[in-house]
Amino acid sequence: MTAITTATRPRRGRSERRSVALTILAVLVAAVFALPALWLLIGSVRPSSEIFGSLSPLSWRILVPTSVSLDNYVTLLTGSFGRALGVSFLVCALTVAVGVIVCALAAYALAVLQFRGRGAVFAFVVISFMVPFEAIAIPLSQLFTSWGLTNTIMGLVLPGIGNGLAIFNLRQHFLAVPTSYREAATIDGASEPRVLWSVYWPLGGSALANSALLIFLGQWTAYLWPLLVISESRLQVAPVALSRTFGEHTFDYGQNFAGAVVLSVVPAVMMFILQRSFGGLSLATGEK
Repeated sequence: MTAITTATRPRRGRSERRSVALTILAVLVAAVFALPALWLLIGSVRPSSEIFGSLSPLSWRILVPTSVSLDNYVTLLTGSFGRALGVSFLVCALTVAVGVIVCALAAYALAVLQFRGRGAVFAFVVISFMVPFEAIAIPLSQLFTSWGLTNTIMGLVLPGIGNGLAIFNLRQHFLAVPTSYREAATIDGASEPRVLWSVYWPLGGSALANSALLIFLGQWTAYLWPLLVISESRLQVAPVALSRTFGEHTFDYGQNFAGAVVLSVVPAVMMFILQRSFGGLSLATGEK
């Protein structure tokens, strides 16, 4: 017994030292990623002249501002960026509301319904989100111009509705729903739309939340597409409006940092709101 205890002590010691070393390494890696974000946040509440002036010589003052002010945020949000931020929220809300429904319909058809060519359609959906949007952006913008959809909210919303990754995500979730649920509903006389909205939709909590977030992020971070189809400042979205705070001879890093913080915080808040929906659901509960 004593020999066994003596033999296990070195192993336990090595395991504890390894755990401490891995913890220190994790902290260092986290610091590498956190420090630039912290510098961005601190730079957004300090005068623009101090942001890069504190870099030379390199010292702890980089992360400790001599004065803290919200002037950068106030100036930014009361100007054109504030209006553009409202446009971005409107575009994202409309795209998510319509896009989740459209993607759910497509995913239900690909997961449940049997029809010729279903595999080919699914392959096309998979390929659609593997092709970079930049590769089709210019031809698509020319098509939208011929349709008269430039400088319109509809022109900003339409490309984000059919999100291939969201369709793929929902399809995989719907495939996990027991077929007996659909069979029971059809025996009771439910049509396919009724089966979708009464059976599959309520069971799609986590997948629907994930898909909504994917669609939201796609629109919130869009830059190239709004740049191509929108020329009027009243319909400009936040990322483009932020980039235009840089002029040829004028710039304000404080406002740029503040805008970057705002554009980063919004998706983080969305993630926080939807996090309770990300957990998996027990789809087989109640099945007999």
